[in-house]
Amino acid sequence: MEHFKVITFYQFINLKGLEKLSKKIEEFCRSNKIRGSVIIASEGLNGTLAGLTNNITEFEKFVVELGFSDLNVKYSKTREMPFYRLKIKIKNEIVTMLNESIDAQKERAVSVNSYDWNHLINQPDVIVVDVRNQYETDIGRFDKAVVPNTDSFTEMKKYIDKNLKKYKDKKIAMYCTGGIRCEKASYYMKEQGFDEVFQLDGGILKYLEDTELNETKWIGECFVFDNRVALRHDLSKGSYDLCRGCNHPISEKDRDSSKYEKDVSCPKCYDISSDLKKNGSRERSKQISLAVEKNLSSTFLPKTPENY
Repeated sequence: MEHFKVITFYQFINLKGLEKLSKKIEEFCRSNKIRGSVIIASEGLNGTLAGLTNNITEFEKFVVELGFSDLNVKYSKTREMPFYRLKIKIKNEIVTMLNESIDAQKERAVSVNSYDWNHLINQPDVIVVDVRNQYETDIGRFDKAVVPNTDSFTEMKKYIDKNLKKYKDKKIAMYCTGGIRCEKASYYMKEQGFDEVFQLDGGILKYLEDTELNETKWIGECFVFDNRVALRHDLSKGSYDLCRGCNHPISEKDRDSSKYEKDVSCPKCYDISSDLKKNGSRERSKQISLAVEKNLSSTFLPKTPENY
């Protein structure tokens, strides 16, 4: 059975000519029916894309030829296309934290591969920090990790200044979904004088790919920023859905709530969502249902490799 190939990648590298680079990547993706999102900034490249296996393989070769020879890459697969469209954006940062690009040549954390990660975080003098958002850590995390309970990665700078600076002389091991957020945080931390900072190379996704279930220190599922919502340890689609009202993951318990309405609201957003927004979501859901009934093509309908 054929699957879509999903590639998640990033590289911190000082860049120029962002508009030209953006157009080249967009043209390649559109001509090869690749969907997803790519962010470009003067500090580097970040993206998650999905397409037919051969096309994703060619995309990786293409970006290497563009000069990204040290990409941090993770792969997974899915039967249904996990993206509705292609989005290429130029921003100040490839992952927003400082409101400006960093110098990619400066010092950053020491990368620790998946096979050495368990040994590192088992050491009693190591502080393990999850730099993801609270809605991500709620559904999965490493055992005994410190959770900042932030709503956005933009809050991480404040958290470091307020909560972590007292541990400058300690060993700090950070992780995130694919590695990019903890690497960005590490640039800032090294500037602030933190001594021993480590990051999980390739993030949770690479760890799950490399680590046997009987050896794992991971608990729960891993949130991902596409229509799969969350992944199990074997990188298959997890048990969570996404509330289209607030874009937060929702569990089976949430779906049993009287405040849950498919594609409209969940217990987290029902009381704060306006009737106007709820009605707009209902209309969108209705149009998708009509397209299904009439067998019409729709951007929002699931697509398998056979009908893509």
